[in-house]
Amino acid sequence: MPKGIVVAGLSGGSGKSVVAVGLAAAYARQRRIVVPFKKGPDYIDAGWLQLAAGKPCYNLDPYLMDPKIIKDSFAQHAQGAEIAVVEGNRGLFDGVNVEGEFSTAELAVDLKLPILLVVDCTKTTRTVAAMVLGCRKFDPRVMVKGVVLNRLGTARHETIVRRSVEEYTGIPVVGAIYRSKIDIFPQRHLGVTPYQEHEGAGQATALLVEMAEKYLDLQEIENIMAEIVLPKPPEVFISKYGRVPKVRIGILKDAAFQFYYPENLEALEHEGAELVEINAMTSKSLPELDGLYIGGGFPETSAKRLADNTTFRLSVKHAAEAGMPIYAECGGLIYLGESILLDGEEYPLSGVFPVKFGLDRKPQAHGYTELSVSNNNPFYKAGDRIKGHEFRYSTVLSWQGSSAELAFTMERGVGFVDGRDGLVFNNVLGLYTHIHALATPGWAQSLVARVMDFKTQRERA
Repeated sequence: MPKGIVVAGLSGGSGKSVVAVGLAAAYARQRRIVVPFKKGPDYIDAGWLQLAAGKPCYNLDPYLMDPKIIKDSFAQHAQGAEIAVVEGNRGLFDGVNVEGEFSTAELAVDLKLPILLVVDCTKTTRTVAAMVLGCRKFDPRVMVKGVVLNRLGTARHETIVRRSVEEYTGIPVVGAIYRSKIDIFPQRHLGVTPYQEHEGAGQATALLVEMAEKYLDLQEIENIMAEIVLPKPPEVFISKYGRVPKVRIGILKDAAFQFYYPENLEALEHEGAELVEINAMTSKSLPELDGLYIGGGFPETSAKRLADNTTFRLSVKHAAEAGMPIYAECGGLIYLGESILLDGEEYPLSGVFPVKFGLDRKPQAHGYTELSVSNNNPFYKAGDRIKGHEFRYSTVLSWQGSSAELAFTMERGVGFVDGRDGLVFNNVLGLYTHIHALATPGWAQSLVARVMDFKTQRERA
């Protein structure tokens, strides 16, 4: 029976990612089977968790998904694991409203998992106990079973805080991490650096293992975990097994394009797609494919290498002109544009859409989105409603088009321009919104069906 725990904090930046990734890496080093999960719309933390555990990190998003879908996905992906580590987001009780709806606390209650609470102890001692006690009593349904003290200064500092927490709250302190001059997760203007772009990702993971083994009581943390209730007999939620692939769909996967939910890829495989990973910076051209899926990422950080690979850019444009179905999100949308302007230099891109992009220092869109389908496009039907999320610093510098032509109307969020999103060309759809396959169950089926139609038409020609 697998065990699980939710790693939460009092706020964003409390150190929960260090603890969650450290735990996953340390248990994996013990040759335990660890499956990580990340709450909320996140690719970067999820990537580090995946690297640490050696297993895909699955997303649990109460805003996008119904509670039953979350429970089914969690149970399905936890099967065969020994330990499930769920990293929360923001503060423990932070949600979208005053009731705390869609918070990490609500997720933990739904999954019947205890909380490992990470507390930043910078410039505070006994007050830490008051904060922990408040979390314990704020919602009796939430099981705070252990505390990790983070950013401690001295041994005396640790002693005072540890004794205060345990005496006044009755909750054991199962970890005490001291301040370090080493920034394990280096920041940049877009946030934490993805592990795919971090030259020292392996070394960083090794440091996290050392930190976990030195400062965390791994055995006691495992003791406070709860057994995960699995369905009996097991329900197959998403499975790619036993199906013969019908089509080949390319996935741009490299330092520039990294943002793919594992559930999205599994859903495509479930519908009969063979997925072919492609490096847009080193491949000379697209291989033999029936369709293409370009996820998000940071094409701006690899703009020169993408631009210099002229033959590959042209092969993407030729595929689009030939009618190949292409689905592109955020960074993928940018790559389908004409160019991107960075620090006064313009880098040519694939040129599928007549758009010139730029980059601002401030976020241009950040948060959940809700869209309604208002115009024809290759993958969604008119009237469909879609939930997703957007996070971008990119700007639209120029575009030879009309917002009335865009496929979606934004009911929540920013979109491409004028409260709309979704550029269409032939069988190509590019949009800023990221979707999750479990929250948009018709997406994979529709994409594979359109790809299958293209393959059939090409074979008949």
